[in-house]
Amino acid sequence: MDGLTNIKTIKNLLEKFGFSFSKQLGQNFLINEGVCPKMAELSGCKDIGVIEIGPGFGVLTSELCKKAKKVVSIEIDERLKPVLEYTLAEEKNVEIIFGDAMKIDLKRMIAEKFPDMPVVICANLPYYITSPILMKLLESELPINSITVMVQKEAATRLCAKCGTRSCGAVTAAVSFYSRAQKLFDVSRGSFMPAPNVDSSVIKLDLTKREKVDVNNKKFMFKLIRAGFNQRRKTLTNSINSGLAIDKQKIALALEQIGLKPTARAEELTLKQFADLSDILEK
Repeated sequence: MDGLTNIKTIKNLLEKFGFSFSKQLGQNFLINEGVCPKMAELSGCKDIGVIEIGPGFGVLTSELCKKAKKVVSIEIDERLKPVLEYTLAEEKNVEIIFGDAMKIDLKRMIAEKFPDMPVVICANLPYYITSPILMKLLESELPINSITVMVQKEAATRLCAKCGTRSCGAVTAAVSFYSRAQKLFDVSRGSFMPAPNVDSSVIKLDLTKREKVDVNNKKFMFKLIRAGFNQRRKTLTNSINSGLAIDKQKIALALEQIGLKPTARAEELTLKQFADLSDILEK
């Protein structure tokens, strides 16, 4: 269905189906007609499979259907079932699954829905769940090539930052471990209905071009990273001691072994330095 970014069309759909926006589910619908075609193009979904999370009224879904071989869209709000059946009636290569993307076995779903087909993820994520969803997608180590998502502009800066810079955080390290992140373009708050209080950015996480970092115990390394950034104003010696109850002297010695002072803070370490620190402290 065309015109899904038109305010009049959206209002007609709201009235036709008695639908109201849910603040709890972070529902803001796009009214900027240029955003979704660009997202679909840059996602790299042409002639392959694509998973979408949170289709809303189907504006991005429609654009993905024009390029992808098959689209599977996951929606948590079952009130949207009749709306999506109406707006996507002309699309023959889409399947809507109603459920919580955080609880669905995505690896199994990919095997069932996309046998022997490359897959990417492309979505306008509800902002309240951006980090949990991205971490689930990355930590599940799914057989996918990339993740293209719209997030809050501030979150995009953090997600695409380099480890070892002031903009990085615990989620930055995780993103860097599993993928190569880049910001594609910005989207103003006026592009949505209702308008949020923040601007947005579209980012792409390429899982095929990530920096290769070896670490003995991935789980322990991420515990270490979280402990370091949970109290980022403190030195790593103090924050890791506080978070993981590791002896301060051992932490200081480990930092010296990787060429850092005991007064180093989490934001100063590269991903490789975190991996090396993890390997030393785990012993």
